[in-house]
Amino acid sequence: MSYLLLVAGLLAIAIVLRVAGAAAARRRGEGIPTLPTVLAGVVLVALTLVFDNIMIAAGLFAYADAHISGLRIGLVPIEDLSYPLALAIALPGVWQLIPRGRRRDEA
Repeated sequence: MSYLLLVAGLLAIAIVLRVAGAAAARRRGEGIPTLPTVLAGVVLVALTLVFDNIMIAAGLFAYADAHISGLRIGLVPIEDLSYPLALAIALPGVWQLIPRGRRRDEA
C-alpha cells in the first residue's frame, strides 16, 4: 500500500468528522471558526517539517522510496504532512460532536 492511499483515507475521515461536527454546531446555532483551524494547521505542519527533517537526518527513521510519491520538503515526504493537517481539520469537528455536558471546559 502506498502512503498516498493511506493519506487519502485519513484526510477523507478528517473531512467527514469536520463536516459532521459543523452540522452538529449549526443545529445548536453555533459554528466552527476557520481561522483557528488554519493557524493550528500551519503551526502543526511547520513543527512537523522541522522535527521530521531532524529525525530523518539523524537516521531515526526512513521512508521506503517505493511507497512515497517522491515529492519532499527537505527530507520529509509530502505525505508525512497529512497527519498534522488531518488533525487540524478533524479536531474541531470532533469537539463539536462531544455532548456539551461532557466537555471539561464547560462542566
